[in-house]
Amino acid sequence: MGAEQGEWRCGGVRWGAAGPALVWLHPAHGERGTPLPAGRPVAFTTGTARRCVGVRRGGRRTPCPVGAEVTYAAVSAQCAECARLDRSHSVAADTALDDPRPYDVYLAWSVPGAVKVGITAAEREGVRLLEQGALSYALLGRGPLMAARRAEAVLGAALSVPDRIPYAAKRVARCLAPAQELRTAELAGLHAQACGLGTLPESLAVLPFAPVHHDTAFHLDRLRPGCGTVVLAPGRTIAGTVAAVAGPDVYLDAADGRQLLVDARQLAGWALAAAAPGAATTAEVLTQPPPAAGPEALF
Repeated sequence: MGAEQGEWRCGGVRWGAAGPALVWLHPAHGERGTPLPAGRPVAFTTGTARRCVGVRRGGRRTPCPVGAEVTYAAVSAQCAECARLDRSHSVAADTALDDPRPYDVYLAWSVPGAVKVGITAAEREGVRLLEQGALSYALLGRGPLMAARRAEAVLGAALSVPDRIPYAAKRVARCLAPAQELRTAELAGLHAQACGLGTLPESLAVLPFAPVHHDTAFHLDRLRPGCGTVVLAPGRTIAGTVAAVAGPDVYLDAADGRQLLVDARQLAGWALAAAAPGAATTAEVLTQPPPAAGPEALF
């Protein structure tokens, strides 16, 4: 792992066809990735400061020109100026309306009773759903960007389908995930309702219902309710064996028997030095009690 003086910094988790990988960033040498399969030992110590990761666009990253320092607890690893530049030409921020690529409209299951709607470039082939930590999903249709955006708005207005789910609720639901049959049924019901509206854009090609589940990709069977969340700060050591990765969250089985959750969004921007195998975790760990069964635990 990159040392502070070498300027290699963590860029968070990136999902691909081969699974999740921890991304490393260098202003001169570009990007590298370290696969994070279940069972891989991980041990590192954070550097002295967390710094902005710059802007990634079109598969290329532009480093932050001033190497701005970023608050430890911030979910985003960008400074205000790089975040502004990032959103100046972004599909998510509705500032890149000229994108000619086809887009998929998806229905994503993350928590019981709250399927969300979203869009993603068709060429990404579902990677966006892995990044979001969706446990299951189904595509509704495919078409031009503006048709996909219109379909998203139609579902929100006509069926009260949300386009966001609180992330804390997603984490709770992973450890209490109902059977795939229940998730499939909720997705199928919404898919049928959406197809029956008659107000979807004509340029959106409606796709047959075909659910996809991420239980295996996320190793849900390895997760334990009530795991401890790591608090990142300078000079702290985190060590363990990868139990699972779901969205941006890395779950580690520590040598002392605890399961630790590391939010890789907050890990981005840190220089990380290798720690000794089997080292003790010195970072603060916030322990939450195991969630109660049932939807009341999600909100």
